[in-house]
Amino acid sequence: MRTEIAGPGHSSRAQRTFTLTGRLLDALHIDGPLLLGVLAVCAVGLIVLYSAAGEDVRIFLGQAARVGLGLGVLTIVAQIPPRVMRIGAPFLYGVGLLLLIAVAVVGDVAMGAQRWLDLGFIRFQPSEIMKIAVPLCCAWYLHERPLPPDFTTLVIVALIVLVPTLLIAEQPDLGTALLVTAGGGLVILLAGLQLRYILGLGAVIAGAIPVVWKFLLHDYQRQRVLTFLNPQNDPLGAGYHTIQSQIAIGSGGIFGKGFMNGSQAQLEFLPERSTDFIFAVIGEEWGLVGCIVLMALYLLIIGRGLFIATQAQDTFTRLTAGSLALLFSVYAFVNSGMVAGLLPVVGVPLPLVSYGGTSLVTLMAGFGILMAVHSRRKLVST
Repeated sequence: MRTEIAGPGHSSRAQRTFTLTGRLLDALHIDGPLLLGVLAVCAVGLIVLYSAAGEDVRIFLGQAARVGLGLGVLTIVAQIPPRVMRIGAPFLYGVGLLLLIAVAVVGDVAMGAQRWLDLGFIRFQPSEIMKIAVPLCCAWYLHERPLPPDFTTLVIVALIVLVPTLLIAEQPDLGTALLVTAGGGLVILLAGLQLRYILGLGAVIAGAIPVVWKFLLHDYQRQRVLTFLNPQNDPLGAGYHTIQSQIAIGSGGIFGKGFMNGSQAQLEFLPERSTDFIFAVIGEEWGLVGCIVLMALYLLIIGRGLFIATQAQDTFTRLTAGSLALLFSVYAFVNSGMVAGLLPVVGVPLPLVSYGGTSLVTLMAGFGILMAVHSRRKLVST
């Protein structure tokens, strides 16, 4: 019997491959660790989606195509210098506002909401643009101003956030409005919000709650809050989603029932199992271990994003990178919290996992911005 031992040639070939891959990523301004984290979560999402969709190959391939499109958008955005992003931020914000106004006037209505623009060849939600445009515009405004911001600066930045938030909430789309508010709010926090302003903002929010509850929230949104407090009040109506998702997660135990063996998902007791409630499918089929693995991957992405923010060389890139990384954590926290019954149901998808294209492409564009910031960290001067 002859045994072959891998010699120096095998090692050198592997090293050359690794080196070439690194050079290619550098040439494309792609950050390897962040890309690996994103690809890992997308792979998990496709596997879980195949089960959640009942082995529907069409849905699986459609989502795989969306992932490919998102990666293309990521690569394109990564080529844009942060200086160009800073110049273009107010223009992107302005275009986003005009599109939101267009939605209010001539937007398509579906499922009781007016959120879409139909251009014939494409149908999309302009509100998704504001998830990127609002943090960029806030960072642009704060870029050349003293930090922490004074009261006048805070008022202007608050208006930058508030105007699109109200337009989106009116559609109504509470989940997207929440994310847009969070994106702008994170920029303000990272800019160094003073304690007296934090306390004042808390008092304003507390005082505004009764007004928001009575005049701004729709009936179904109030019902969601009441259902969150006690889903058993309407177990076959408003509380059905939360109850079924809690049953699914609880029945998974530590290790889960196994791939394609989740009774709540496979027998279609769990609603929206391919979209907003796909986290419950993970809990049922992969158990606590599967949920922890997914959250660990999310933490890897968030941690890498925050590291990139610390390496940025000016105020605009630091605030933009930091807010986008933390906004990704808001996605994950809000979705997992609402599916587990810890937060009201607000229609926020599980990032990079839930079925759908617009939100996925928006997230990929955000990762492209992070990579653009990181790849040019030594070339940008304040």
